[in-house]
Amino acid sequence: MNRKRRSSRRGLNISVAIIVLLFLFTGSIAYPSYWNKLADATPLPALDEDGFRLGLDLQGGVHLVYEADMSDIDSEDRSEALEGVRDVIERRVNAFGVSEPHVQTTVNGDSYRVIIELAGVFDVSDAIDLIGETPILEFKLPNEDLDEDLTLTDEETAQMEEAQELEREEALTVLDRAISGEEFTSLVTEFSDNRTTSAQEGYIGFVTEEQDTFGELARQIKENGYSTGVIDGLYEAESSLHVVNYISTVEQEEAFLSHILICHNESESCEGEVTKAEALVEAQEIASTVTTATFPQTAVDSSDGPSAPVAGELGWVTEGTMVNDFQDAYLAMEDGQISDVVETQFGYHVIWRQDSRSTSLYEISHIQLGWTTESDILDVDAWMNTDLSGKDVERASVAFDQNTNVPYVLLDFSSEGGDMFGQITEENVGEVIGIFLDGAAISTPVVQEPIYGGTATIQGSFSLEEAKVLAQRLNAGALPVPIDLLSQQTVGPTLGQESLQASIRAALIGVIFLAIFMIAYYRLSGLLAVLALIFYISINLALYKWLGVTMTLAGIAGFILSMGMAVDANVLIFERLKEELKSGRDLPTAIDEGFRRAWTSIRDGNLTTLIAAAVLFSMSTSFIKGFALTLALGILVSMGTAIMVTRVLLKWASSWKALKNPGLYGVNKK
Repeated sequence: MNRKRRSSRRGLNISVAIIVLLFLFTGSIAYPSYWNKLADATPLPALDEDGFRLGLDLQGGVHLVYEADMSDIDSEDRSEALEGVRDVIERRVNAFGVSEPHVQTTVNGDSYRVIIELAGVFDVSDAIDLIGETPILEFKLPNEDLDEDLTLTDEETAQMEEAQELEREEALTVLDRAISGEEFTSLVTEFSDNRTTSAQEGYIGFVTEEQDTFGELARQIKENGYSTGVIDGLYEAESSLHVVNYISTVEQEEAFLSHILICHNESESCEGEVTKAEALVEAQEIASTVTTATFPQTAVDSSDGPSAPVAGELGWVTEGTMVNDFQDAYLAMEDGQISDVVETQFGYHVIWRQDSRSTSLYEISHIQLGWTTESDILDVDAWMNTDLSGKDVERASVAFDQNTNVPYVLLDFSSEGGDMFGQITEENVGEVIGIFLDGAAISTPVVQEPIYGGTATIQGSFSLEEAKVLAQRLNAGALPVPIDLLSQQTVGPTLGQESLQASIRAALIGVIFLAIFMIAYYRLSGLLAVLALIFYISINLALYKWLGVTMTLAGIAGFILSMGMAVDANVLIFERLKEELKSGRDLPTAIDEGFRRAWTSIRDGNLTTLIAAAVLFSMSTSFIKGFALTLALGILVSMGTAIMVTRVLLKWASSWKALKNPGLYGVNKK
């Protein structure tokens, strides 16, 4: 008998030790700072210190409501179209890394709405840009039927001049408003025809005298010595008028470079078959023998880079456009100097710095306005559409030129799109293909040879961020139906923080009052229930992190309610325990019988609550979903802690002689 008792005591001690270890583990997951202090002083691994995911009402953010226009959609297809809108918007906001976006749809009669909650986003304009229209990508060819000498009749000339007079008057009105001090970005939103730059508040960036569209503007700024601010006068491009805001001038040093690249089987973006050691030997031999006179032909014969056919020329290069090792090398060189071997991730380079110059860059933003031309009057387009468009793009990604490190957008076509692109390039070798984004040409490359394989590039002097945005928007796909913004609401981070602190304070007060009541009424049983409750809280918080649960005010309410239900299970158990003790049973038997008799009530009560939580989660909005999720998780965990943890602690306590007094369990002696 003693051996059996010792074995039972040993098993209970092990169970209690496991509970303590689980508590320490889950507590460290929920609040890792204490664990990481220990890890800093020991070989223990550190834990991720990312906080809990907070919802819109606790973190702050933007709440948007859109109305979907279903006027052109058959009634039986509207639900599917609305779900398509939701899917596309979710892809867009997910692509931008918005934390836990909530996108949901509602249907009320003929009203089809999309509700979007973006936690952590506080600029409404940024949020609207995330949901904005997908760019229209088109591939066009020069219009062969376009007569270069467009001749208008007298009547058509008068029509064009009349249209231009009205357009100039409107442009001058916009210019006057800009000069008078009206906010330039507001005028951009109201008047600009250029959808691409309008999304960037009219910002173009830096232009130079060599550029096509704004090269003449750069020359005018230089020659006329304009001051920064809105330029007093309209800038006329070929088919548009521009109100220009001149922001700043930057002097930029440029170097004219050529290089010979020897790549190897370990270098990036290279098909070289030689080993790294063999490539180094070849590059060293070239560097020791090449001269400025022989450099061009050596580049043609030996360079592995795409610039080899043009004698290795990279052209005029500015600081910041080349990879660091390459840039450090050429910046340290004098004009006319040839470098020693320079290693980059692309292989081994021999660099020739031919010349240097200083160039002025002019930073501008603009408002683009329409300007009628001969082709508009004759209704002739300089470009012809092809059957290839953005719908044939399967995937868009950002890539980098291996020599200049300048980002561009790489397009992977669908099988059908790849075949069309191959046929177009095959039929137009030596001709221009126009790549248009939102109606504006962003790239007009000359086809050197047919391009097969289903890929194409868009190179438009993008910054890395611009290339990322374009790729993400192309990947998002088009909205199945138009949407209109009905309302917008911003929850500030301060208000969210106040709500979070109030919720935490309410939870702590609730736990304290529960603990006081349980200990005062159920004595030792109540104390053990409080310990089980602390263990329950630790497990729940760890689960919220593991499962990525987004905490909202409603979610915290569900958590607090589940704590009450966890204690309710203990109350049922303790009342049954008291009844068994009063009937004369010994403590161990009373504990087993109390749990057995209370289990059916606990099971049925929690099961009905789980059913209600499941219904709430499947049929309600995001805030109620949070309540239902935390409530359901809490119920499942509470059933485990009540049946397992509380029971182990009670049986462990009852194994000690000093703790066998029924009075410690709420039963007074007669």
